[in-house]
Amino acid sequence: MNAYITAVSAFLPGAPVSNEDLDRFLGSVEKLSSRTRRLILAGNGIKTRYYAIDPDSGRSTHSNAALTAEAVRLLQSTIGGEPIACLCCGTSSPDQLMPGHASMVHGELGIEPCEVVSTAGVCLTGITALKYGAMAVALGASPNAVATGSESASSYLGNDFFMAMNGGARDEVGEGHPAFCFEADFLRWMLSDGAGAVWIDNRPAGDDRLSLRIDWIEIISHAQRLESCMYAGAIKHQDGSLTGWRELLRQGQPAGQGIFTIKQDARLLNRQVIATLVGDSLPPLVAKYRLAPDDIDWFLPHYSSDYFRVPLAQQLHDIGFAIPEDRWYTNLADKGNTGSASFFIMLEELFRSGKLRKGDRLLGMIPESGRFSVGYLQLTVL
Repeated sequence: MNAYITAVSAFLPGAPVSNEDLDRFLGSVEKLSSRTRRLILAGNGIKTRYYAIDPDSGRSTHSNAALTAEAVRLLQSTIGGEPIACLCCGTSSPDQLMPGHASMVHGELGIEPCEVVSTAGVCLTGITALKYGAMAVALGASPNAVATGSESASSYLGNDFFMAMNGGARDEVGEGHPAFCFEADFLRWMLSDGAGAVWIDNRPAGDDRLSLRIDWIEIISHAQRLESCMYAGAIKHQDGSLTGWRELLRQGQPAGQGIFTIKQDARLLNRQVIATLVGDSLPPLVAKYRLAPDDIDWFLPHYSSDYFRVPLAQQLHDIGFAIPEDRWYTNLADKGNTGSASFFIMLEELFRSGKLRKGDRLLGMIPESGRFSVGYLQLTVL
């Protein structure tokens, strides 16, 4: 693929937030949430994360578009004055249903006219944006592209949002309030805010600057056989189907019945995420690209919780593709789980670490539990 990443940036709002300071940003929680929080924080390995929240006022400090624009401005400061030809922005938490996220970022930046592309979904949206930008450059349709991943998860996580979503009715299985059910409360202690961006060019950077050749990007969905696992703006039925918010409102369901909280089917996640998105998805790519674990110098896995690190290592071993953990690169513990921005934020840290050497191969793995999709990509250091 004739496309190269020549600069990487990341923007994280505010100061790091420790586990002990969560109440200052998200609000105090009642006993059930407190028990869930202790359980999740004990297993996810996250020590600090970032929120676009002023802890004193509780107000948001940045919109999602503003977070993304900050990451793009940092990128532009590295590249210089070259105009952006194609702006590709992915997120699972846009500020509004319409207009598209990329249009809002373009407006926030106030730059010259350019092509804009918004990608929707969950954690994979940053990689689908990256693939669109890489294909546009490789095909000669654009002289350059910027791809971003960003999340403003904190706007979904605060106690004030949960209270607004709590209509007082019982959920479908009769276990408390829908807004405060475990499926929703589970994610409050997993997600955080941030944005990352990459500059994609049709040639490597000059002046001995680091570049990453995009060798390939593969995106695989298993939605044809698996039900939704992570969702918002809908309710999930016993048969695994979803009913979306518009139909629910038409049926007279109040908007406050937890419809818009993000929910995760944790049992389905545990059962399928590693087996499906690694065990069923990686072997065909190993065969297609003749991959060998010894050829991978850096493995960048986006996993939502340290809980999945050991199962991931075991699954790689079971398919004959074990990569020693001293070649893994993750910053989950101190940057948190920033969804579609996570891979960009990991890549930016590694890019400026001084650890990369000419010829190094990077393998990225970005799973999405929404309805079980995964992205894999290989980059080579130039």
